[in-house]
Formats: sequence, C-alpha cells, structure tokens
Amino acid sequence: MPGLNYTSVSEFILIGFSTFPQLQLMFFLLFLFMYLFTLLGNLLIMTTVWREHSLHTPMYLFLCALSISEIFYTFAIIPRMLADLLSTQHSIAYRACASQMFFSFTFGFTHSFLLTVMGYDRYVAICHPLRYNVLMSPHGCACLVSWSWAGGSIMGLVVTTSIFHLNFCGPNEVHHFFCHVPPLVKLACGDNVSLVAMGVGLVCIMALMCCFLLILLSYAFIVAAILRIPSAEGQHKAFSTCASHLTVVVVHYGFASVIYLKPKGPHSLEGDTLMGFTYTVLTPFLSPIIFSLRNKELKNAMKKTFLSKLFLQNS
Repeated sequence: MPGLNYTSVSEFILIGFSTFPQLQLMFFLLFLFMYLFTLLGNLLIMTTVWREHSLHTPMYLFLCALSISEIFYTFAIIPRMLADLLSTQHSIAYRACASQMFFSFTFGFTHSFLLTVMGYDRYVAICHPLRYNVLMSPHGCACLVSWSWAGGSIMGLVVTTSIFHLNFCGPNEVHHFFCHVPPLVKLACGDNVSLVAMGVGLVCIMALMCCFLLILLSYAFIVAAILRIPSAEGQHKAFSTCASHLTVVVVHYGFASVIYLKPKGPHSLEGDTLMGFTYTVLTPFLSPIIFSLRNKELKNAMKKTFLSKLFLQNS
C-alpha cells in the first residue's frame, strides 16, 4: 500500500478465536463449510447467468457483479482466518494487515454500492417500464457497475491510508480475527488518534446511510407503483422481482448497523469476535441462498442448467 508510515510495530498478532481454544476445530470446520458453500453458491449464480441467455438482463448483470465482489470480499478475510484457527502463529506483517484492510473495505463497500444500484434497477423496471431499455442500456449498466467498484476502491483507500498513517508504538495484539479498524485504533498512539477514528467512522456511516436511504427511496416509489396495480396477481408478480434483493438488503444493513451503530461502552473480546462473524462469514453465506431460493426465474434456470445435464450424464 502506498504512503504508509513505518513505525516501531512491524507485525500484528491476530488474537481472533484464540479466546475459544476448545472450540477452534469446530469453528474451523463450520467456517470452512460456510466459505466453500459461499464460493459454490456465487459461482453457480455466475455460471447460470452466463449460460442462460434469458438471464442476460441488467438485473442479473448486477447480480453477477455482486457475486464477484462477495467472492473477493470473503477471500480477503476467511482463508487467513481459517489458517489461524489451525495455527499457533497468528502474526500478520504490517503491510499484509494494511492490504487486508484495503481489500475488505473495498469489496465490502462495493457490495453496498451494487445493492443500491440493484434497487435503482428495480425502481426503473417497475416505475418506468417503457423507458427501462433506454435508462438501463448496456453502456449505462456497465457505467453503474464501474462506478460501484471505483467507489468501493476509493472508500478502501481512504479508510486504509487514514488508519495506517497513525503511529503504532506497541502493543501489537489485534483483538479480532482480521485487520479491522476499531481494534487497530486501540493500538495506535499519538494526539490525533481520536480525530482520525471519528473521521473514519463518520465516512463509513455516511456512505452506508446514503446507500440505505437511496434504497429506501427506491422502494418507496416501488411500493407506491405496486399499490396502483389493479390486480392482486399483478401486484404479487411485481413484488416478487424485488423480494430477493430486499431480503439481502435487510440482512446486509441489519448486521452492518449492529457493527457501526452499536452503543459506545466496554465490549468483551469474545462479543466483538462473534459479532464480526456475522458480517464476514454469515452475511456472504446467506446472500446466494436468498437469491437462489427467492428468485423464481434464477432458481428455474439453475434447475434447467445443472439438473438437466446431470440427468443426461446418468442416462
């Protein structure tokens, strides 16, 4: 990472789940299963969309981009966490820690921006169906995805450079299973630590809140448009196209609010570690399940793509 300070601390020790020594093997097996399932689920979604021409629409293009960001996000955190669960050496180099923070924040915020773009896509599809092909042209969709990735990269760079321009004088034990902002801030020394921590927190909260409010605004217009549909069947059909996205938004921002909006005060290491599990492992694990089960068109395409091939091979 460019522009990082060199300090007296050359490496950090990730405490992580070492406070649960008797449960580490169980955690390893559980997290490994969830990680592999997350990878498989997202790869299945991407493969299905790529192979099924009827899914070559903006909504599924955004879903593929979301799956890619989720794969990279989990890859930035979980393999290292799994290795630490089986190892007695939990040290991570200074630059490796900075890189992990950069990539986790980059892909985490890319995920939030893409969810916002998907909300806008549903708004245009339901509220302006006649202008959908114009407003959501291939070029326009590519720009929205590109801006989401660029925005995530900027957020990752801002957060990482702000934190790693602080001085770390020791101790070097990070009370978490990856290089996250709050436990690292506790290890920093200097007069401007509180100011930097407050600034980084405000930037993250404002970015998440802006995304969330834009999604809420999209769904306010969507609900108003659905209620104007005369038939109950038409209302159900319109809402069913939003159900999976809305469910993922609730899960994503529900867990994010627990992390960023929790009240200040003393928190145990065990509580912070288990809380971190919800947004690094559990949320990515649930996302492909929700999109696969609650999106009827995608579920049918998966059956057509994979089950039919399986039957053909066995026949």
